[in-house]
Amino acid sequence: MEHREETVSLISGDKVAGTNVYNADGENLGEIHDVMIDKRTGKVVYAVMSFGGFLGIGENYHPLPWATLTYDTGKEGYVVNLSKEQLKSGPTYAADADPVWSRDYERSVYDYYKVPPYWGI
Repeated sequence: MEHREETVSLISGDKVAGTNVYNADGENLGEIHDVMIDKRTGKVVYAVMSFGGFLGIGENYHPLPWATLTYDTGKEGYVVNLSKEQLKSGPTYAADADPVWSRDYERSVYDYYKVPPYWGI
């Protein structure tokens, strides 16, 4: 049986990577670099968005809670209700660095974007 990368309501993780992210005004903010999935529940927890830099130099990654993203079929990309300034001020890390993930760091990401954490507290 052939693996399908997309259906009406489903998309494979490798197709999400590279998808553009726009703000509500239609301005291109960056693209999805990767998605992070909770090992126990199988839920997509957040998207790692690449933003800034040129040709990968000086690029930063921004963890965005999945709940902040809405897929827009007309744009064939995700829309977030954020400005570039809000994104620049949000949690970020350099593309060549790994963030130190902890429950406190995750909580700060969810608090910044004002969405409830995926673990339900």
